[in-house]
Amino acid sequence: MKKLLEGIVEFRRTKVPIYRERFADLAHGQSPRFLFFACADSRVITTMIASSEPGDIFLVRNVGNLIPMFNPGGQPSGEVSEGAAIEFALSRFDISDVIVCGHSECGAMLALSEGREQVNLPSLRTWLSYGEKALKRLEENRDFCPELPFHNRLSRINLLLQLENLMSYPLIESRVRMGKMRLNAWWFDVAKADVYGYDGDTKCFVLIDETGAEHFINKLERRP
Repeated sequence: MKKLLEGIVEFRRTKVPIYRERFADLAHGQSPRFLFFACADSRVITTMIASSEPGDIFLVRNVGNLIPMFNPGGQPSGEVSEGAAIEFALSRFDISDVIVCGHSECGAMLALSEGREQVNLPSLRTWLSYGEKALKRLEENRDFCPELPFHNRLSRINLLLQLENLMSYPLIESRVRMGKMRLNAWWFDVAKADVYGYDGDTKCFVLIDETGAEHFINKLERRP
């Protein structure tokens, strides 16, 4: 706790003078352009990874960056938190991109790899059921990212399934179909501090360095 309290003092001393005007504006409302789903893992610092500013990102975090599918009956199935975040963000803000960010050495993916039935914590065991579809998908695609350990391959394929789950939400499906919004999958390599983006055309994860960023920016500019 001492570390956090001292951090607040440091924030007041070094950051508040820089962002005072920005926070004064944000007090009257927010207008984020990005809806960002990330794992709750403490090593994944989304604002640091993308060098974003306060007010840029509407952030949702949970164990394993999982997004339960929408139920056509009108209510999200199982967990309502992620669905509530989607509805709130898309009904209030001009969201241009939804990003789902997974990472290497993910504890949720490790637990799934070792078998969800081995988890003796009831809430966690139930929550991880939303990731079991990724296990089945990986079994069907044994050549997927073969250079990685199994749990990291699972983490990456889990990202792609979350994009599919997002498309089950009517608010997202309609905007993507009309070209008003994009879905993106990012993967953070903790050991190397590298971020990879999924390229749907090549079906590969591309390192977002100067060259990779230019590649994705050019794709954005080619879109109508």
